[in-house]
Amino acid sequence: MFENRSRQPVLTVTLIGVCVLIAVVSNLGENRAIIENFLFSRHYSRGLSLPPDILAGQYWRLITPIFIHFGIMHIVFNSLWLWDLGGAIERTSQTWKLGALVLGIGLVSNLAQYLYAGPLFGGMSGVVYGLLGYVWAQGRFNPNARLILNQNIMIMMLVWFGLCWTGLLGAIANMAHTVGLIAGLLWGWLEALRARARLGR
Repeated sequence: MFENRSRQPVLTVTLIGVCVLIAVVSNLGENRAIIENFLFSRHYSRGLSLPPDILAGQYWRLITPIFIHFGIMHIVFNSLWLWDLGGAIERTSQTWKLGALVLGIGLVSNLAQYLYAGPLFGGMSGVVYGLLGYVWAQGRFNPNARLILNQNIMIMMLVWFGLCWTGLLGAIANMAHTVGLIAGLLWGWLEALRARARLGR
């Protein structure tokens, strides 16, 4: 990926720092009293309705599951990809763009995972897959893109994506991965369409 090294990835570092802090204080998700404050909900309301704690005003729960991690490899994997993908986006664009991507992708991927399997999930990987999709779409369709993803990286991540869905790797927030990836691809493609329209193509 091409990136402007002169801009510091402040938000990327901050997001990784928050993930690490919550991992430490929650003993990598083992301290239920701590992670309950960051789960999408303490309840599971079947159907398409939001859970009562969010309806009661605990709106932070829509996004905070991205900061929970269960296990050392979980947080290491997500932090490294966030550093690579998020850092590249932040260096080539404005910090607000990465912030909007994280909030938007995090919200839809969290909501999808909750509706699919309930509130007991966490991790930045839905966002990571969304950033992956965004960077790939920008490099593929945007003629002015300064972000180009190596095709081998995309293939590797899609293979991992498929392996996760087999269930062989344990309990994984697969719907968050899926919806995050789709959201990132659509976001990147729509931005590319606007870029092409400005160029009159």
